[in-house]
Amino acid sequence: MSTSPLKLPPLKQWINGVWLGSEGISRPVHNPGNQVFIAEVPQCTHDQIEAAIDAAHQAFPLWSTTPPSQRAYILKQWHAKILQNLDDLIVLLSTEQGKPYAEAKAELMSAAAAVEWSAEEARRIQGSIVAHTQSDKRLMVLRQPIGVAGAITPWNFPAGMVTRKVAPALAAGCTVILKPASQTPLTALALGKLLEEAGLPKGVMNILIGSAEKIGHAFATDSRIQKISFTGSTAVGQRLNELAAPHLKRLSLELGGNAPFIMFEDADIDAAIEGVMASKFRNAGQTCICANRLYVHKSHYATVVERIVERVKALRIGIGSAPETQIGPLIDTTAVTRALEWVNEAVSEGAKLHVGGKRHALGENFMEPTVLTDVTHNMRVVKEELFAPVLPILSFENDDEVIQYANATPYGLAAYFYSKNFTKIMRIAERLQSGMIGINAPYPANESVPFGGVKHSGLGREGGHYGLEEYTELKTLCLGDV
Repeated sequence: MSTSPLKLPPLKQWINGVWLGSEGISRPVHNPGNQVFIAEVPQCTHDQIEAAIDAAHQAFPLWSTTPPSQRAYILKQWHAKILQNLDDLIVLLSTEQGKPYAEAKAELMSAAAAVEWSAEEARRIQGSIVAHTQSDKRLMVLRQPIGVAGAITPWNFPAGMVTRKVAPALAAGCTVILKPASQTPLTALALGKLLEEAGLPKGVMNILIGSAEKIGHAFATDSRIQKISFTGSTAVGQRLNELAAPHLKRLSLELGGNAPFIMFEDADIDAAIEGVMASKFRNAGQTCICANRLYVHKSHYATVVERIVERVKALRIGIGSAPETQIGPLIDTTAVTRALEWVNEAVSEGAKLHVGGKRHALGENFMEPTVLTDVTHNMRVVKEELFAPVLPILSFENDDEVIQYANATPYGLAAYFYSKNFTKIMRIAERLQSGMIGINAPYPANESVPFGGVKHSGLGREGGHYGLEEYTELKTLCLGDV
C-alpha cells in the first residue's frame, strides 16, 4: 500500500481552461471513515454555470473538427498521466469516498482502461456508403459528434463514472461540462487537472462543483447542451427526463437497480458463494450492480446460508486506508440510518437476523455486514435497492418460479446466476429482464461492452463503441451526378 501523503487537486471550478474560485458558499469534504476534514470546496455561481456552458459551446466547432488521431493522442496522454499518478489518486479516492485501498485501485485501473479504450476507438468512428436504387446517385452516412454534453456523476465511483462519460464524449468530438457528486469532488478535480496537463484545448472540458439541482436544471433546459449523461437515482433521472423533454435532448440515464443473484441446483456452490461475497459486499454494498437479493435452490439453501453467515462474520471492517480492510464505511450517517431502518422493519415483519443489523463500533458511518433469511418480496430489503452491506436470502424450487421472482421489479440493471448447464444458461439469460448478466461471474462490466439497464434502470448505454455512439448522430448524404 502507498504511504504517500494526501495531495489535493485545485479546489476550484475549471472553466474555459482556467481554475476559478467562487465567492461565498463553499462545502466541506470529509473522510467518511473517520470524519476528518479534508478540504473546503467552493460551490459554483449561476454566472459560472453560464460561463462553462458558453465555453463548451464556443469550443465545440474546433474540437469537433480536430482529427480523430489528435483527439486519440490527447486521450492517450491522459491515460498515461492517470497511471503515472496512480498512487496519489488511490489515496485521494479512498480518503474522500471511504472504499478500501484495493477497491480504489481497481476502480482507477478500470477508469484508466475506459480512457485507453476511448482513445483507440476515436480512430474507428465510421460511416458507410450505401447503394442507391438509381444509378446516377450515391448514398453516404456520416457519424458526427452531437454537440455539448453535460455529464453528472455519482459519489460511489468518483473516478470510474467520470472517465466512462468524459472519455467517449471527447473521443467522439463533443465538448463536455462535468458535474461530479458534491460528496466526492476531489477525484474528479484531480482527473481534470491531469487532462489539462495532457494538452486538452481550453473550453473542451469544464468542471462545475455545486448544486446538482441548479446545474442539472441548466443542463436540461439550455439549448446549447445537446446531450446529458447521468448516473444516479431513478427519481432524479425521471426529473431530468421531464425537464429535457421539451428540448428533445439526447439522454443517457444509468439509474437504480435491484439485482437478483440466483444459485441453481446444478451450480458450483463454492464458486457461487465466492461470487456472492464479491458482488454483494464490494464498496460496502454501495454499487448499482451489486447483488441485492440472493435466491438459492432449496436443495442447497441451509448449507449456503450457514456458509455465507460464517464468511460475513469474518469480513474485516475498517477505514479505507487500512490495508486489511474489506468493508469500509457507508458514505454518510443517513445511509446507515436508512439501512438499519429497513433491516429492523424486516425483522419486525418476521425476517430472521443471522449476523449484523447494527452500527459498528468504529463510528456512525459504519454498519455491520448483515444477513437476513425468512424474508418476503413485500419487504423493502428485497423489493428496493438498499445500497448497504445487507444480504437477504430466499429459497426457490424451480426455474420458472425464480425467474418470476427475479423479474418482479421495475428495475433491470444487472442480474447474476450460477449454473453448469449450458442449455439452461442460454435459456435463463434470455428470460432475465436485465441489461447486464453475470453468468458464473460476479462482475459483468468491462470498458469494451455496453453498460446499462432496461425498464426503470435507465436509457442508453455506456462502454465500448456503443457508449461512444451515444455521443454521435447520423447524417445521410445523397450525391447526384455533377
